[in-house]
Order: sequence, then C-alpha cells, then structure tokens
Amino acid sequence: MFDRDWEWRQLTRFAGDDGPGATLGVVSGRRRQGKSFLLESLCEASGGFYYAATEAVPRQEALRQLGDAVAAYNDAPGTVRFGDWAQAIDGLLALAADRPVPVVLDEFPYLVRDAKDLPSVIQKALSPRRAARLASRARILLCGSSISFMGGLLTGAAPLRGRAGLELVVPTFDFRTAAGFWGITDHRLAATLYFVLGGTPAYRTEYLRGEAPASLDEFDAWVVEHVLNPASPLFREVRALLAEDPTLRDTGLYHTVLAAVAEGNATRGGIATRIERKATDISHHLTVLEEAGLLVTEPDAFRSNRSEYRITEPLIRFYHVIMRPYWAQLEQVRPGRTERIWKASAPKFLSNVAGPVFERMCRVWASNMAADDTFGGFPARILSGVVYDQATRTGHEVDLAAFDPEGRLLAIGEIKWGDVVGLGHLNRLEKIASVLAARGRAPGVLIMFSGAGFTDDLRTAAASGDGRIQLVDLHRLYTGE
Repeated sequence: MFDRDWEWRQLTRFAGDDGPGATLGVVSGRRRQGKSFLLESLCEASGGFYYAATEAVPRQEALRQLGDAVAAYNDAPGTVRFGDWAQAIDGLLALAADRPVPVVLDEFPYLVRDAKDLPSVIQKALSPRRAARLASRARILLCGSSISFMGGLLTGAAPLRGRAGLELVVPTFDFRTAAGFWGITDHRLAATLYFVLGGTPAYRTEYLRGEAPASLDEFDAWVVEHVLNPASPLFREVRALLAEDPTLRDTGLYHTVLAAVAEGNATRGGIATRIERKATDISHHLTVLEEAGLLVTEPDAFRSNRSEYRITEPLIRFYHVIMRPYWAQLEQVRPGRTERIWKASAPKFLSNVAGPVFERMCRVWASNMAADDTFGGFPARILSGVVYDQATRTGHEVDLAAFDPEGRLLAIGEIKWGDVVGLGHLNRLEKIASVLAARGRAPGVLIMFSGAGFTDDLRTAAASGDGRIQLVDLHRLYTGE
C-alpha cells in the first residue's frame, strides 16, 4: 500500500468501532485508484466479508452469487439462498453478531442497476430502532467508481441520506506522490510523465507493470510503445472510462465536449460554438461530466460572472489532443507511422497538454504544499482569471491568483512550462499589479513558476526583493515550500 495512510486510518476506525448497532459507510473515487485494494486489505486484516458485484447480472443471479459468498465466508456445509434483497441485507447484518465486522459490497452501482429499490431496502434495514440492526455490529461499506452515483446516495432526498457514518472519496495521487510511486527522482521526467498519466496508481501496477522511461531521452519511445500502441491497455483506457460510467449514456457527445475543452475552449459558450451546438443543448452534458469528476468548473478570479471548465484527468486531455485526431491511423499499425504522428503532435502536446496540466500542478502546489509565508498569509483560494485594463482596453491573463479566507488578494502569478522566465515576465506582472492596485486590490507577492528555469537577472531581482518576488522551479515544486 502506497501513501494511503489517511484513507486506511478512516477505514480501520470505522470498521473497528466497537459500539452497538450496524453502521453504514460509502467509499467512492474514479476507477484504478485502489479502492478495492484498500477494502480487500481491510477485510483480510480484520476478518471481514468482501463481495464484488458483477456487471449486467440479473437480480436473482446477483442474490445467488451473494449467497454463495456468504456460505463461503461462514464455511457453511450447505448453500445460502436469499429470496430478495431484504433477506440478503439481514443475512449480511447477521455476519456481525459477536464483533464489529466490515461488510463490503463493491461495485455497488452494478447491484442497483437491476435492483433500483436496494438503497431503500438498506435504509429500512438500518432503521435506528430495528432489532436486526441493534443486534448487529456490521460495518457495511458500499463502494463504487461512479462518483456521481455514489455521491447521490447521501444527498437531497436520497433514501440513505443521514444513514452513513463514513463518506470516503479515494483521490488520484498528486504530482509529488505520483513521482514517488513511480520511483522517479528526475523532476522534469516526473512532470512529463504526469502530463500523460496523471496520478492513477493502476496505470503503473496493472497496465504497465512498472514500465517507465528511465530518462527524458527514452520518453518519446516510451509514449509510442506504451500509450500510442493499440496493443497497450492504455490505448483504449479513456474510451473505457466513459463507457464504464452508467451516468454517461451518449458517450459520443461527451467525448466531443471533452475534446472541445482539451483544445482550449474553456467557457460554456466557447465549447458550444466549437461543437456547433447551442449552449443550452450541452448544459446537461457539462453537469454530468462534472458530477462524474471528469470536468471541474473554476470561477474567474476577477470576474464574478465568468467561469471556465477544466479537464481533471491528464490522460483524458492527452487522448483528445494527441490520440483522437489520429485514431484510425494509430489503430492500423504501419512501420514508423506512430513515431511520425507523435513527432508531428509535439507542438500540441506542449501547448494543449503540458501547459494546462503544469498550470494545474502549480495551483495544487500553491494550495496544498506552499508555506504560508510564501504568500504572506494563508491561501484559502487559488484561482486564475483575466484582469481588464480599462485604460488600454485590454485583458491580462493571470495564471494564478491567491486569496486569503477574507478574500484579500495575496498574490498573482505567471506559469510557464517551456519558457525560461525573465524580467519581461516580471514586468508584465508588475503592470497587472498596478492595475489591481488602482482598484484597491494590490497583491503583496508576485510569484513565477517555470519548468525551464529563470534568467540570472530575474533571480537577482528576486533575491533583493524581500520575498515580494517568488520563483518556483521544478526542484521547489517537487520538494520545497
């Protein structure tokens, strides 16, 4: 188990609660993050019961499979059969009559697909004063990879709202944790690999069996062999991610929306224009992609009526920028053609994959890893936005804007992956800062991030600036505050 200590503590505390009465927990997170590994390990360590549902299995077959699993767990000489889900849930409660026992129903959305009443059945079974609940110390854990479905179990008027004592979301690894997981100490190589695969642990353990480029010189060949190769499991992974989510029914249009965002169309209107639809026509699709955890809406730091959509998973961005436009050619392997496609895609990779993902990495660093004194205060919100200068009638893009809990602007920043940052970039930030100062919102810190380094004159200016000018290179991004 790698860097899941916090999640493990939450699960073991929930499962080991020695209080009377059965309790309920919900575990969710995107696929390939290690949820099942955590839950199977929990059951193995504590003598718990683990059952993983099978996709597209009718209700009676699911009940039969669950009965077989219960019989095997109890080492029963005969068979165990449940007539309906009410009996099944009571049978699970009976597994923990003498001690706290974790009872895991993994892939829970598969069960509900053919048993829509199952959440209501569980609600009734866990009624506060029901005898079967009071006599049990089962720690029931429902797990699933559809974030929107699992989150919906406990919201609004959902039957299980108010019933759960644990709601755990297992996230992807951040860029620092991903580098440690892959065992990569070259920060530039770690970042470049993250631009493609993000922080999903199963891509290393299950899909690639630890195959990673040993140096930047090997990166291009690694992409061709392990990502753009139709024999690799990563090749069709993005299509599978969307196809596996039961809330995404028209996957073709969802892919089109994601492609528009990956191309740089970040606003609702821009996305609609790109795919030649009305903005109202795609409102539902944008909402569903957000609920599925594939898109996130970020408000503009300086314009309250404007927001932008961003793709959360680097591999999805990589797929739509690099792979989808050449899908037919990549599927029909020809000697040397994949290499040519990858080489021709280099400009798009830098501008539409590396640049946006690096910006997100830097905002994660500012939000979760930077010391408070870096910004002269605690950064409660990290956003981006556009500052409009009425005097020149121009808009200035700000890659990072840090605000304290009271909404005071702490810092503005510039983020560049491929450019050496120098005094020209500092002067641009100074100009934006003067525009904001005229509005009473002067930032105390100007912060610049670069994957390619900084000029000597900028380093000199930063060294003499009493902390007002902050420079963050890859070494500081990966190891410093």
